[in-house]
Amino acid sequence: MTDSLSSLGEFLTVEEVAEVDRALLTAQDKFLARVSLYSLRSLKRIAEQEKLPIDAVTDQQIAEWVVQDDTVQQLFASDASFQEFFTRIVLSSLKPLRQIAREADCDIADLSVTQVIQWFEKEAKIRLEQGSEATFLGH
Repeated sequence: MTDSLSSLGEFLTVEEVAEVDRALLTAQDKFLARVSLYSLRSLKRIAEQEKLPIDAVTDQQIAEWVVQDDTVQQLFASDASFQEFFTRIVLSSLKPLRQIAREADCDIADLSVTQVIQWFEKEAKIRLEQGSEATFLGH
């Protein structure tokens, strides 16, 4: 897995993008899965840097990391509103990541790309069969 990311489309590795693209998901669900995967990677880095479990990382630590992240800075260094927006995206990704970890009975840091994608597929299937009210994301 490579950490050298040169454009917005490369927040994920080629392999991760391909795995998401193979999933039976709508474009919106694929976007959410991609954001969750990038957020998971980011949260792992933050937790490692802070020497904390992911669930103990604070909103402030996430915001500070986004401001310092090379990938974000290369693309949006002069756009403070994007940095704030991106911080909110990472923060909001914690909700489904916590649920995925609960269902997988593991720590967030131990989640795999496959587990995240399969969870989004499960959610999409439930939404199709039972309506959005029946899904975690529909709440």
